[in-house]
This record gives sequence, C-alpha cells and structure tokens, in this order.
Amino acid sequence: MAARSDLAFDPWDPEFVADPYPVYAALRARGRVHHYEPTNQWLVPHHADVSALLRDRRLGRTYRHRFTHEEFGRTPPPPEHEPFHTLNDHGMLDLEPPDHTRIRRLVSKAFTPRTVRRLEPYVRRLADELVCRLVEAGGGDLLTDVAEPLPVAVIAQMLGIPEADRGLLRPWSADICGMYELNPSEETAARAVRASVEFSAYLRELIAERRKEPGEDLISGLIAAYDEGERLTEQELVSTCVLLLNAGHEATVNATVNGWWALFRHPAQLAALRADHSLVPTAVEELLRYDTPLQLFERWVLDDIEIDGTVIPRGAEIAMLFGSANHDPAVFAEPERLDLTRRDNPHISFSAGIHYCIGAPLARVELAASMTALLRRAPALRPAAEPERKPNFVIRGLKGLPVVVA
Repeated sequence: MAARSDLAFDPWDPEFVADPYPVYAALRARGRVHHYEPTNQWLVPHHADVSALLRDRRLGRTYRHRFTHEEFGRTPPPPEHEPFHTLNDHGMLDLEPPDHTRIRRLVSKAFTPRTVRRLEPYVRRLADELVCRLVEAGGGDLLTDVAEPLPVAVIAQMLGIPEADRGLLRPWSADICGMYELNPSEETAARAVRASVEFSAYLRELIAERRKEPGEDLISGLIAAYDEGERLTEQELVSTCVLLLNAGHEATVNATVNGWWALFRHPAQLAALRADHSLVPTAVEELLRYDTPLQLFERWVLDDIEIDGTVIPRGAEIAMLFGSANHDPAVFAEPERLDLTRRDNPHISFSAGIHYCIGAPLARVELAASMTALLRRAPALRPAAEPERKPNFVIRGLKGLPVVVA
C-alpha cells in the first residue's frame, strides 16, 4: 500500500478512507490510547487492548441500563430521531445484560449451527447461479450481481421475507447503517429515521401474519422462542429482525468486494488460490483481516478504566479500531502482507466477548460459497476498471467492483 506523508487520523478525508492502515501503524507506534477531539472519543489501536476491552464489563454498548442520559453526562438524542433509536436500542447488539443475555438466548434457539448447516446447499446453489449469470453476461458489477444478492437472499430466506419484498431490504439497511458512521449529518439521520419507520411497519405486518399462520422460517421461530418464562416483546422481535437483516448481509457484501479487490491487487496470491481451491477457508479469514469490513466499534465507559497510565473516566466513549488491531505486528507476522495460507489468524472482524457476531458461521459459509463459485466458473475474472470507494469509514466498502470474465 502506498505510503502517506500526512499521518493524521481523519475519517472524513478520502485519502485516509482509501488506505487507513499507514495511519494505524503511526497510532500504534505513538501509544496505546489517543483522544480524538472531533468525535470526543478515545481511539484504541492495539490488538491486545481491543481484544481485552471487548470482554471488559466496565464498558458497555449502552449505558441506559445503569444511568439516565443526564447522570451519564450525555445529551439525549433529538426527539425527531426517536424511531431510529427505538429500533436500534432494542436489538441485542446495543443492549447489555440482563436484556442482552435474555434476547441472545432466545435468538440462539432459532439461530443454531444446525440451521446454518441446513442452509449450506441453498447458499452454494444460489452462489453458483449468480456467478453463472455473471459469466453468461461476460462480466458486470461483482457487488450488485453476486456480493449483494447472495447474503440478502439467504437472510431473507431464513427470516421468511417474501421474494417480491426483498428489494426493499438493502436500501432500508443502507439508510439505517448510515447512523453508525462518526458524527452523522442531519440528512443521514432523516434517512435513517424514515427507513426505521418503514422497515418497522413492514415487519410488524409480517409478524402479525406469522402469528396467525406460523411457518418454518426464523420469524416464526422467534415468535415461538420461549425460555424460563420469557419471550421477545414485539419491539424486541422487530429490532432483532432488523439487526439480523442488516448484520446478516452488510459485512458479507463488503467483505466480498474488499476481498476480491485485494486479490486483484495481489496477483501471485490470486494465482495460488486459483491453483489450489483448498485455500478458500484460510483465504476467507485472511481477507477479513487484511481489509476489515467494520473498521471501528464503539463502547461507553461505565466505570473508570486505565490504559497505559491514562485514566479514561466514566461517561467517555472508546473507539476500538478493528482495522488497526487486525494489522498489529505484535500479533500478525508481516501484517501488511496478504498471505492466504496464514494459519495463526486471530482477527477480530466478528468482534469478541458477549457481542461476538451470532451470524459469523453463516457469513463464513456465504463468503466461501461465492469465492468457490467464482474460482470455478470464472477462473479468468479480472477488474474492468478501478473501483470507487464508498466515503464511509466505519463500514468499509466499495460503491461497486466492475469485472470482466475473460
């Protein structure tokens, strides 16, 4: 990757967004924690610290289980943003025990390894069909033709979203996920609120239908999920479905295009993969590490903590730099080198601790299926043009990846 002369952390700078990894190296060299004034966050760039903090119960995805906004020294969100926060704050990703424990336990009853295994033939068949269409067309956009429709169809199939409605999901998801960027604009917030209202209304109708006529789908399973006298409330059910839909495809889409763009820029590694498809499992892990789809993950400081002599007080916010942690030379030998045979690969692209991604096994199945289908059906796949990167920093991806098959 090209060296940068300006080593400032700036998530709104297109040059930084294009290649943040040299800046991460400079941050790691300068220390274990850095206060970043524009977002009033503490940046943590080292793998050991990020890994430990993800498991540290003095930090939380929310503080509302212990404090009011005022007690925590925070300003409540504007009332006009309420539909987004109601939707977001009732999903298990943004909850802490005991609510997180209860909801995850209920969701796990319907989202099991057996479910993923049962889906594998469907995932492989769908990946093969999508790649065959790409080959028949002589090429296209790898993002819209393969990377996006595969995980969207899979999670929609799991949840029981009718096929005719699936085109609604990606735009809603993109608008909601805009709020996870740093300091989102009012325009971004307005889009997220509108998508939250529409998505919630759609799911409430679908849930009502499944209550009357349950099926074999995940929504029916979540309605029926019951444990120790507890069920999901309707809002928790809606928020869980949105979380599964968003998280169930957003990272996979970006991991696919980020990964293939990395392969195109490393022809020797791509040639080795084409020659030996048994490398696919380690290739998937290495590509998730090498260009991490989720670059930053936030936590609130619920009780004072200390990092390398710096006390970070209750009420502060920590930004754990996943992309930096995944390039930490203390953990990864030659981290800037793409090595599809890398075996010792404890990347944290799926997080860790109680908020570890419940869909990680499914994401791995999807990434392996699309990669295998492309290697088999399109062995001469190559980029048709330089892709344009999305301006987002937190959720890292491309606007598209034009390819030709021969």
